[in-house]
Amino acid sequence: MSLFDTEIKSLKSLNTYLQKLVAGKLWLKVLIALFLGVGFGLILSPQNGWVSKATADVLGNWLALPGMLFLKLVQMIMIPLIVASIITGIASNDKDNLKKLGGGVLLYFVATTIISVSIGTVLATLFKPGRYLHQQAAAEHEEALAKGTQGAELSFGINDVPTIITDLLPENPLASMVSGEMLSIVIFTIIIGVAVLSLPSDLLRPVRLLLSAIQEICMTVVKWAMLLVPVAVFGLMAQLTSSVGLSSLAGLSYYVAVVLAGLLILVGIYLLIVSLPGRRNPLKFLGKIRDAQLLAFSTTSSAAVMPLSLQTAEEKLKVDPAISNFIIPIGATVNMDGTALYQTITTLFIAQAYGLEMSLLNIIVVIVTIVAASIGTPAIPGGGVVILASVLGGAGIPAEGIIIIIGVERLLGMFRTAVNVTGDLTACVVFNQWYGSITKNKMTHKTSIADNEDG
Repeated sequence: MSLFDTEIKSLKSLNTYLQKLVAGKLWLKVLIALFLGVGFGLILSPQNGWVSKATADVLGNWLALPGMLFLKLVQMIMIPLIVASIITGIASNDKDNLKKLGGGVLLYFVATTIISVSIGTVLATLFKPGRYLHQQAAAEHEEALAKGTQGAELSFGINDVPTIITDLLPENPLASMVSGEMLSIVIFTIIIGVAVLSLPSDLLRPVRLLLSAIQEICMTVVKWAMLLVPVAVFGLMAQLTSSVGLSSLAGLSYYVAVVLAGLLILVGIYLLIVSLPGRRNPLKFLGKIRDAQLLAFSTTSSAAVMPLSLQTAEEKLKVDPAISNFIIPIGATVNMDGTALYQTITTLFIAQAYGLEMSLLNIIVVIVTIVAASIGTPAIPGGGVVILASVLGGAGIPAEGIIIIIGVERLLGMFRTAVNVTGDLTACVVFNQWYGSITKNKMTHKTSIADNEDG
């Protein structure tokens, strides 16, 4: 056998070994694609002088195509999946259990959001990440600074609350679905789900079958989309790295470090919750949810990860489907702790960069606005920035300040989305520990009654 044949044989055996290594391990495929994407993006970066900016932009757009197709494919079936999952989750409970579960989930989401905002406020006040950019920002944006200083009166008032609450109920649910108003869709779906629960058993059974069929169809489409994930991650990371470059990321390193420290503290609190109320091993919990975390990190979309989160909760964490179907679709829209923490630090960071002194009242109003705004943050890439602009305007801070952090926004979006998904799965574990046995007993009782009726 020649040396060439020996090398070919060794390459084939290496390829076979690598295929076995990554078989069924989505997290490993995503990690490999992520690092390869970063490396290829650095090669394409115009900062190296090897490729012109125009060529890099064109190549970046083509590289990102699989990622865009993946996100579009998942977003295409997201609304029917959310509707079917929430109604199925509600219809799988009885009214008494739903009252306990629904109220508990709402209080839990509000409590964790307040915790995350408090962490962000303390870190931003303590470390003041914006002071390093104050002189530069003031010089570059004198006009915006003046406008911000003069117009520091807050636009958020108590009189606006009734209108905000009223607008949560959609006048036209189909129009809300078309425009992607996820919070309105969730509230509409919860109302319909509670109404479905009041149906007699002979009408309730076909409704459940129909919703289960819709859910299975959506999950089938998601399985097809998941085939694109490694290629999608490679392309998205290559485009990001080539367009942003490492130098611009390093320029805001202190601000990035403060945000990441806050997110790390928040994950630590989640693991404490998993350990104490959830009564699970936190390290094993992290091992079981790593696929969902890495997909969230790569796509920066809680909505795109929702189907995988459902699968992870039910198959790996052994959460009752009635609980996971209720918590995860709502959590993907409402439970945005990572985003709330990021928005708090960023708001105070930009205020510090412009040299704006914020009183305790200003900070409290910012916190209240962020808690309310994070509930309606779109679960899509860049959704946090859209809401952040309104938060800045409401706090009398120039919205133009977003330009300061735009270079690192995608990077931070990846981390905060992974934290958002971790929060949803933590909630599933906790409520499964509290209500799972009750739900299973109720379902067993209902099944035995139905069997007796059929008999």
